[in-house]
Amino acid sequence: MDSESGTPTRDSQLKWYKTTLCLAYQSFGVVYGDLSISPIYVYKSTFSGKLRSHEEDDEILGVFSLVFWTLTVIPLFKYIIFVLGADDNGEGGTFALYSILCRRAKVGLLSASHAPDGDISACSSQLPLKETRGSVLLKEFFDKHHNSRILLLLVVLLGTSMVIGDGILTPAMSVLSAINGIKVKATGLDENYTVLIASLMLVGLFALQHFGTHRVGFLFAPVLLAWLLCISIVGFYNTVRWNPGVVRALSPYYVYIFFKKAGKDGWSSLGGVVLCVTGAEAMFADLGHFSHLPIRIAFATVVYPCLILAYMGEAAFYTKHKEDLERSFFKAIPEAVFWPVFIIATLATAVASQAIISATFSIISQCRALSCFPRVKIMHTSNQIHGQIYIPEMNWILMIFCLGVVVGFRDTDMIANAYGLAVITVMFVTTCLMFLIIVMVWKRKVLVAIAFVVVFGSLELLYLSACLAKVHKGGWLPLVFSLVTLSIMCIWQYGTLKKHSYESHNKVCLDMLLTVGQNHGVTRVPGICLIYSNVISGVPPMFAHFVTNFPAFHQILIFVTLQSLTVPYVPLNQQFHVSRIGPQEFHFFHCIVRYGYKDARKEIYAFESHLIDTVAEFLHTSSNDWDTGASGGEMIVNHQQSSPQVDAVVPRVENGNGGGGMQKKVRFRGVGCNNRELEELEEARESGLAYMMGNTCVLASETSSYLKKFVINIVYGFLRRNCRRPATALGVPNASLIEVGMVYRV
Repeated sequence: MDSESGTPTRDSQLKWYKTTLCLAYQSFGVVYGDLSISPIYVYKSTFSGKLRSHEEDDEILGVFSLVFWTLTVIPLFKYIIFVLGADDNGEGGTFALYSILCRRAKVGLLSASHAPDGDISACSSQLPLKETRGSVLLKEFFDKHHNSRILLLLVVLLGTSMVIGDGILTPAMSVLSAINGIKVKATGLDENYTVLIASLMLVGLFALQHFGTHRVGFLFAPVLLAWLLCISIVGFYNTVRWNPGVVRALSPYYVYIFFKKAGKDGWSSLGGVVLCVTGAEAMFADLGHFSHLPIRIAFATVVYPCLILAYMGEAAFYTKHKEDLERSFFKAIPEAVFWPVFIIATLATAVASQAIISATFSIISQCRALSCFPRVKIMHTSNQIHGQIYIPEMNWILMIFCLGVVVGFRDTDMIANAYGLAVITVMFVTTCLMFLIIVMVWKRKVLVAIAFVVVFGSLELLYLSACLAKVHKGGWLPLVFSLVTLSIMCIWQYGTLKKHSYESHNKVCLDMLLTVGQNHGVTRVPGICLIYSNVISGVPPMFAHFVTNFPAFHQILIFVTLQSLTVPYVPLNQQFHVSRIGPQEFHFFHCIVRYGYKDARKEIYAFESHLIDTVAEFLHTSSNDWDTGASGGEMIVNHQQSSPQVDAVVPRVENGNGGGGMQKKVRFRGVGCNNRELEELEEARESGLAYMMGNTCVLASETSSYLKKFVINIVYGFLRRNCRRPATALGVPNASLIEVGMVYRV
């Protein structure tokens, strides 16, 4: 009996171990590319500035000690132990932290007030924790000072814009550093040729993006594992051959010796040391593709020890070859294995670049879903993993900027200054957000959050100050990138909010619409019309404007409102909320469709089919409820409505890929109907489907300030005209589209 009962347990444990190890293996190619290639440029960048006059053993060992403790404190302690635990239902990254604060601490600006995220079952599974004095005080502060919410959103968008800037700097820095390794063998090679080779490699890298990472993804993990194996073996070899005593530098005492001898020049060199943790944020940002345990296993057992061995070996080599400190990582490669290591290094830089480019696409998709970025074309490159996407417009923009950085700077030292500032800024933003998470979400004492900020934030501020001191030496580049990106996101968000606010304040009540219809003799034509707007209740001004000028509309009207919530995913059974507008004979319905910021949108034909099926089920359920006085599921009568409204849960068989009899529950709200309505819905469906959308022009009012007129009329207007039209973004066929032009004065 025991053996029989124990067999399933052993099988499930073996399956769990296998899955975990498989995910850990896959994470090498997706998560750790950027972090793994940092030994190529850390020492060279560190000793390229004022530290040139301090090229002694103590300084070299001090830099290695700094690298060791930075890798230990930030990636290992901060991210692996603490930050990975602050996931948003399995998702990580800056927006995930902000999403948690919006939903559980109610301090955000992006959460829809009319559709609170708390009723999403996937996000409300955790029991509420007892409030602490610190959490109460912080919530009161955010409630009292609205500007603090704006500042919080700006900090989040700053971190996001820095990550997008990282998508420009990482390919430029990594590819150019690897190609410069050729100069070790071809010492007379002109700089123009290395720039040309790096540029061609970047063009090829971006040109392959439309194929999707899944087509070449199987190569990523083996390449990174081969690279980590190479640098660890070479590092161990160099340590044993050149200076085994370098192991002493694992002691933090050598950090003290370094700053004592190097002084201010040592502080200035921290802008190069911080490059050893480039890509550490990816462990958290890519959490959604894997999970906590595989990422922790991969870093603690393979990545971390391999990097320590690599940096240790370099330090041992440089203590005996100080003349090579300012040259290249490839000087430390033994002659016999130089070319194999060089080829693997070049492939590894391509993998690292691919990972950050994919992460940039993902971040832009999240920003667009929350109306913080103009509409762009998003193509899903994998049928199995919806997170693998391709954005053509951003791909070519990133490529142009990458080529501009490589051709314009040419020098990896200048790019390193820019790179370091972008990296450490994102990390410091994460630390600041973690302070709020610890106090307001985890409900820990303020002293615990302060200790977190003191330990990690003070180290990051030290690196940040060193990077800011090099603004005039290339550090201005990420500041310009982030400022432009931040401005675009803020202006788009501001313009969108003004547009939604105008529609909400100028919506038309149903009685007024009926009065207009009677006065103009409205004609009903066969078919169904889906009217897209941002209005939650009432009739959008666009539709009233249409009826006034063209008194005819379809037999059945479905007002559709698409909402993006500050949750990563909305369960399928909670995405569609259907209700009736007005008397039964008018056949007016309203459907709120809710998505998470990482949900994949359906194609328009699948969406319309699902929507109409949902309305049909709504009618069927409502009819049964009012005929029998009961439903097959939970029923709640809402007495706040002028007409009876029912929340019903009805089962529906899931279509597609082998549900095996599984059923899902779909939630509807409605009032009574009869089977005749179902027949009319089917007849209207056969007659044809039309889509109605507003083609609005948002302008600042005449009394607005010059700044507001510039932001709305010029900048927002330019972005709106040059981004994808809403109909195009949704995939609405032009032959079935009705666009209603309106001017909004905000």
